[in-house]
Amino acid sequence: MLASFLTVSQQVIILFLLIGVGFVCGKTKFLADTAVTGMTDFVLYIVTPCVMIQSLQREFDAALAGAFLQAVLFAVITTFIGYFLARRTLHDQQPERESVYRFAAIFSNCGFMALPLESALLGPDGMFFGAAFLAVFNIMNWTLGLYMMSRNRQLLSLRKLITNPGIIGVTIGVILFFTSSTLPTLVNTPVDYLAALNTPIPMVVIGYHLSHAKLSIVFRDFRAWLTIAERLILLPLIGLGLGIVTGMDPIALTACMVALCAPVAASCTMFSVIYGQDSELSVSLVSLSTLLSILTMPVMIVLTQTLLALP
Repeated sequence: MLASFLTVSQQVIILFLLIGVGFVCGKTKFLADTAVTGMTDFVLYIVTPCVMIQSLQREFDAALAGAFLQAVLFAVITTFIGYFLARRTLHDQQPERESVYRFAAIFSNCGFMALPLESALLGPDGMFFGAAFLAVFNIMNWTLGLYMMSRNRQLLSLRKLITNPGIIGVTIGVILFFTSSTLPTLVNTPVDYLAALNTPIPMVVIGYHLSHAKLSIVFRDFRAWLTIAERLILLPLIGLGLGIVTGMDPIALTACMVALCAPVAASCTMFSVIYGQDSELSVSLVSLSTLLSILTMPVMIVLTQTLLALP
């Protein structure tokens, strides 16, 4: 168990060293806000779809397809569990703060933080099942999450959902998987190169935002600590119990747990800025949960591997 903990911790520390690069770039003003915004958009609209296509581009296997469906259902169920849990436990007299608390408790950074770790720990299978979780995240984020932050049903748009780059990437990848097809080498090679950027660029972006965070905002805020506890500990434990009780595929469950125990989603800040919620609170929640995840993620992942008797 100690060996597994050290292995996971090493991978998490590697990610945090990359985050440290972004932190230094932010503190020294080597990077500007416009550059980081451009990097974020580049990852969301170009790199993430390439990751989806790369991870799902493999020969069809019925057992693998069944486990993929398990991962999808797991992501859907845990999202709704998180939603109802947040509605029962996270309240504030200011709606713009309440929305941020609840969003932060529900949605994890399953793209930026989880995918690199899934790849490092589980290889191609980790990316495969991580793509399933991320597909559900994209749908829920742009429907349930969007409504929670805007409180405006009219903003929900099927066109925006189906043209989301993550959804497009998953759709292409699923078609390739179920038809056992691969992209031509001339196309596939650039896709692989772009997908490889999914680890360094997001980590640098996270580090940049950490360098501008005002963590003092949340240190004395009980609701903030409860939010982070639900995000990093309580919801992952509920998900782990659910996966074990239902007999979920061990590799799929481990990949989903990596995604589920990740810190607060970066989209929490994006939506809070766009829809006039408490953006300073969102940045602080994202930043503090990311810092704390260096301790909680290894514990959760090793607990999962131990209970599932995985090496």
